[in-house]
Amino acid sequence: MPELVHVTVTDAVATLTLDSPHNRNALSRQLVTELFEGLEKASADPAVKVVLIRAEGRVFCSGADLSEASTEGMELGARRIVDLQRLIVTMDKPVVVRAYGAVRAGGIGIVAASDIAIASEDATFALTEVKLGLAAAIISLTVHHRMNPRAAALTTLGGEVFTGTEAAAYGLVTKAVPADDLDAEVERVCASLATGAAQGLRESKRILNRDLVARIDERGGELAELSATLFASDEAREAMTAFLSRPKR
Repeated sequence: MPELVHVTVTDAVATLTLDSPHNRNALSRQLVTELFEGLEKASADPAVKVVLIRAEGRVFCSGADLSEASTEGMELGARRIVDLQRLIVTMDKPVVVRAYGAVRAGGIGIVAASDIAIASEDATFALTEVKLGLAAAIISLTVHHRMNPRAAALTTLGGEVFTGTEAAAYGLVTKAVPADDLDAEVERVCASLATGAAQGLRESKRILNRDLVARIDERGGELAELSATLFASDEAREAMTAFLSRPKR
């Protein structure tokens, strides 16, 4: 299989690029495995001070791989996505996300788990689980930690699309900038973070994320089990089958 996550290191920044166009950068087993490997490699590399997660194409991440979930279930997949969020949160190095294009469902969990998220103003976000008879269960660990409660209720219950500008107002992303300025702003932020001392970055991140790590450890197993149960339900299977049967755009 072609590589789905490309890893490069330049000027103390490890860039992990999602590149799975056939399923809109969905969180397939292969992509999640390669993302784990890239994060762990960056974590162990003393030349790396900052990790950047970005994506190729017009979709940052479309969420869970519904083709896999509808045929194989989500028992293992849900736990792996909980573990992925925990890895991002507990790494000794700051993780930055460049959010561009469409960010959906489980992809929002990656954004929320990151320490800093820079989005283009015209990026689009949606917690679409509710439309499929599911719930934003496992990603609620990080998403609801970042967003203000009213925004969390609106987006989780409504499942409607909101913009990068709104995501910044809701607390989901750090900053939204015009699309033409996105790369320059991401580069500026990464370069600024890379001036920090390794020990300072490590201990500062631990202080910042202490409560979030405790939340993941306390509720991760329960929410992974709930997610797997919902994916296996007749209502969700019918909705996923209908979704996957839609004409491709």
